[in-house]
Amino acid sequence: MASSFLCLSLLFISLSTADGFLEYNVWRCAFTSTDLKDIEFYFSYNYNKIKYIEFSSSLGKFVGYNEVGVKQAEAWNNDPAELATRRADKERYCQHNIGIWNSNILSKSVSPTVRIQSSAASSGHHPAMLVCSVYDFYPKYIKVSWLRDGQEVTSDVTSTEEMADGDWYYQTHSHLEYTPRSGEKISCKVEHASLEKPLITDWDPSSDSSMPESERNKLAIGASGLILGLILSLAGFIYYRRKARGRILVPTN
Repeated sequence: MASSFLCLSLLFISLSTADGFLEYNVWRCAFTSTDLKDIEFYFSYNYNKIKYIEFSSSLGKFVGYNEVGVKQAEAWNNDPAELATRRADKERYCQHNIGIWNSNILSKSVSPTVRIQSSAASSGHHPAMLVCSVYDFYPKYIKVSWLRDGQEVTSDVTSTEEMADGDWYYQTHSHLEYTPRSGEKISCKVEHASLEKPLITDWDPSSDSSMPESERNKLAIGASGLILGLILSLAGFIYYRRKARGRILVPTN
């Protein structure tokens, strides 16, 4: 399963209250895979919504965020047993639960279907617009981008949020405003947890039912003219080569 573009988290929270004051601890696991090297573990103490101390597995120690937290961090960082316990939590809390989540939730994925069609441009900056519609995918997180001749487009692109269909599936739509260029290839690129590699769908103007018939006819005429021109050029080249073979060159002084 390819999900390198996703960074997911698991949260575990414990609460305690006294006389209207609230203290809670948060265990947080951020990960891109189930391997320990791809997991980051955080354990924090929070009082009335203020985080005052936190352990980070990448640092391997506690960090204080106020006077109380700094003093407590210093004490725990000098306690080998406390540090050993927190460092082991990365495997005990994170890797164990991520494995369960990965096998029972992330593996239950559905790959999307993609459709590209033309639409009326929404502004006067560009004469044309394409819409890449992505349907029936799960889980929710997805990345949709545009390519022009293999290069990612970074401007004049707008996308909707992932929208629930009400049946566990999601859909999203990305719009590209552009000025057409002769012979170019425009593609919609989709990255999702259900896909082993990005799904790239090329726009085919000839099969775009939303394009006016007059525009499709223009494209067909243009393509026919291009093919005819190539045929005539090739025929002329062959004729020239054959005629050249029959000539006898006479040297001149």
